[in-house]
Amino acid sequence: MNFPFSAIVGQEQLKTALLLCAVDPTLGGVLIRGDKGTAKSTAARALTDILPLIERIAGCAFNCSPGTPCEHCAICCDASATAQAATVPFVTLPLGATEDRVLGSLDLERALQGVRRAFQPGLLAAAHRGILYIDEVNLLPDHLVDVLLDVAAMGVNSVQREGLSITHPARFTLIGTMNLEEGDLRPQLLDRFGLMVEVTAPREKTLRAEVVRRRIAFEADPAGYAITWDRQQDALRHQLASAQRRLPEVVLDDALLDLISHLCCEFDVASLRADIVMHKASRALAALEERQRVTPEDVRGAAELVLPHRRRRKPFEQPGLDRARLDELMQQAVRQPERNDESGAAPQEEGAESAAGDAEQEDKQQVFAAASTATVRRIAVDTTPARSMAGRRSEALDAPRGRVVRAVPHDNPSSLAVGATLRSAALRNPAEFQVSKSDLHQQIRVSKSANLILLVVDASGSMAAQRRMEAVKGAVLALLTDAYQRRDAVAVIAFRGEAAALLLAPTRSVDRAEQGLRELPTGGRTPLPHALQLALQTLQQAEAGASPLLVLLTDGKANVALSDGGDPWRETLALAELLAGRSVPALVLDTESGYLRLGRAGQLAQALGAECLTLEQLSAENLALTIRARLNTA
Repeated sequence: MNFPFSAIVGQEQLKTALLLCAVDPTLGGVLIRGDKGTAKSTAARALTDILPLIERIAGCAFNCSPGTPCEHCAICCDASATAQAATVPFVTLPLGATEDRVLGSLDLERALQGVRRAFQPGLLAAAHRGILYIDEVNLLPDHLVDVLLDVAAMGVNSVQREGLSITHPARFTLIGTMNLEEGDLRPQLLDRFGLMVEVTAPREKTLRAEVVRRRIAFEADPAGYAITWDRQQDALRHQLASAQRRLPEVVLDDALLDLISHLCCEFDVASLRADIVMHKASRALAALEERQRVTPEDVRGAAELVLPHRRRRKPFEQPGLDRARLDELMQQAVRQPERNDESGAAPQEEGAESAAGDAEQEDKQQVFAAASTATVRRIAVDTTPARSMAGRRSEALDAPRGRVVRAVPHDNPSSLAVGATLRSAALRNPAEFQVSKSDLHQQIRVSKSANLILLVVDASGSMAAQRRMEAVKGAVLALLTDAYQRRDAVAVIAFRGEAAALLLAPTRSVDRAEQGLRELPTGGRTPLPHALQLALQTLQQAEAGASPLLVLLTDGKANVALSDGGDPWRETLALAELLAGRSVPALVLDTESGYLRLGRAGQLAQALGAECLTLEQLSAENLALTIRARLNTA
């Protein structure tokens, strides 16, 4: 039993977004972002209990609309079948689901009975005319994201596999929840969500206490607690049903349509889908408020839900909307509608801080901004293992999950290729159909997995010389930009003073890495061997299957040993050789500057078996660095 929707405390914007998707299912769904324990899943699941009933025929696996049955649905094509009222489907897409379970596959039982083109509908068919819910949608594997993108774009699911050629309607409201700590969504999937809501836990103690009271009461007696909210739930059902009937009659004036386009231009939104969804959301808001004409306030409310995740952002800039700017644009539009076609003021140019200044003393702590990355070319880090390509930069064969590319004979398959197996049996003995061991086929899948980029940054006092840390941070931001675009995992180690510290454990949230980097202070001694030792430990504990890349930014001037009386430089070289012996691919960015240079970073790169690049080379106009990493094939 779900928690009553009307009993949810606060979260007004979240509830409004869900209700809008109920009024107009063509909005494309809603993405709910927020911390753990903020009622994201609770609200999504509770929505189904207040949705008006739909008409369907009992036993239909495609959720066909009465009067327009799917050609492959034998139940709905039967003239004697009668429709009846039913609840809106709510289908959960698990992160570990296979493509066959999502798309549908050959119905083995019916195929063995001699039924031709026997199709077993999948989750997409079950979600038709309903809700497809994905918890932690940002963790959804790429092969399932590709499937969703195709279906969301066309509104139909096409299955071309195992001798089948099936197409059926698959129009659903997509609801996804996510926590930014695990990384962001692919831009293509992000744009498919019509609305986005950012939720946080209430900061007022009275609200938090009320949340606890209601949840404890619900867990003690779910059925009894739900009865106490029946009146409010019924009111919401009637409101939604009335809004759905009223929606076709709601009018949005051309002046407000111009305002919608003006807002999209002012917030630098590239996708034209934003204009369309804002138009629909504004009308749905008016219908929900029992009005037949859209007002500017409806447009403003729609903008807060439609634009935050669509406006063009710089790398690592968080989604969101400047509400003060939105208010200003709304006031301008109300006062002077004719200015809607005028272009906005040119953005102010951000000047980089000058790099003037002498070297500071080692024990003085400073925090430097990152130098502009406009002149830093993107670093294309291409990791090429000896046997196959790994990482999202390329595909890996023989993966346990992913899209099926072919089937091969196999006497003990771990993933049975049903269609190929049945075809083999039928061809071998058409007169007496019987599957034998020789007919078994294995599915060969292709998938992509993220690389792990471990950034080891020297934050010692020598990095303050000539404000060198600005250039270093700018270089790391270039690497983080590449990791963000390619969905790589990132970890950050900084070393200064007497030890090294893991600023960020391996994560796909490169935003957190960027934030930690900007706040990283500089000063103190150079414990380089400590950093390499911690890097070795971090890589050993990293997720299995992730192809690592060690990126070390330092001038190599180690002066803090691991043990009392030890030689810091010898310890550094020994650890570098240990990393090289474990076939850890690496890149060294030499941060040393000035006329006289010791060249320690170059020696360290040689011990690591890595390429070495100076900051001057990194800032060159035509930089294109490619690292070919050969992994241990043992």
